[in-house]
Amino acid sequence: MKSKKLLLVLLTLFGSLTFYAQEKLDKIIKKNYDIIECKISKMSDQSVEYSLPNETLVISLEVSQIAKIDFASGRSQVFNTQQSNEAAAASSEQSSAVAIKPNTIAVLPVPFVNSENLSNSEEMAKFAQNDIYNKLLDKSSNILPLTVQDLRITNSLLRKAGIDYKNIDETPIEELHKILGADHIIAAKVSYTETQNQTSSTYNTGNARVNNNKVKGSSVSTSNTNTQLVYNYHIYFDLYKSNTKIYTKSREPIFKEKDSWMDSVSYLLKRSPIYVK
Repeated sequence: MKSKKLLLVLLTLFGSLTFYAQEKLDKIIKKNYDIIECKISKMSDQSVEYSLPNETLVISLEVSQIAKIDFASGRSQVFNTQQSNEAAAASSEQSSAVAIKPNTIAVLPVPFVNSENLSNSEEMAKFAQNDIYNKLLDKSSNILPLTVQDLRITNSLLRKAGIDYKNIDETPIEELHKILGADHIIAAKVSYTETQNQTSSTYNTGNARVNNNKVKGSSVSTSNTNTQLVYNYHIYFDLYKSNTKIYTKSREPIFKEKDSWMDSVSYLLKRSPIYVK
């Protein structure tokens, strides 16, 4: 009888120990403060694999979402949020970098800024970029062995990096080389003011004298006013090679017409180190 009671006590004690052993679970504390009680089966630098109680399904969770893990053994592991963010940023930067292609020229969008009100025209920025690009293509034999990067590729890479005609001047040239993958970069800028020039002329018709004799007739006075737009341009032209500025010039066109800036761009381009006559 006593042996039966002893056996019953042992079975009860064994069941209790088994129950409490099963209750010891790992705890995953996420960065959003959610707590997951589970059994962790595998860990790596990128993810943690675990199963929920009474389930066999294995679930994977990225380490970037985890703030802390309290293991059933009593050990804890804290995940450094700052280090994870820095690692992600470094990985993103590496993935966005393009291999540098030797003897390649990339033409940046050209900020076209009204120096009076500091307005910047997107249409003119692209038009000026396209003008330089076409000038290089037309004179491709004069820039050998260099080749020009297609504008679609240039602008697509800049757009992916969040760079456009508004902030192109604020981006370090070293970063632009990595983004575009070109060892040569042309960076130009056009600053201008627009004024009106008015000229007036008056014509009189009516009484006249012939041999000191006045000839009668009606007198008519006609006035004409002509308005002409005057453009004062200042063009800045920089050429970079492998993060180094190898040529920098500025020029003001002789003429004050709307398209006069294009002549100055041609002048500066032909005198740059990449152009061979």
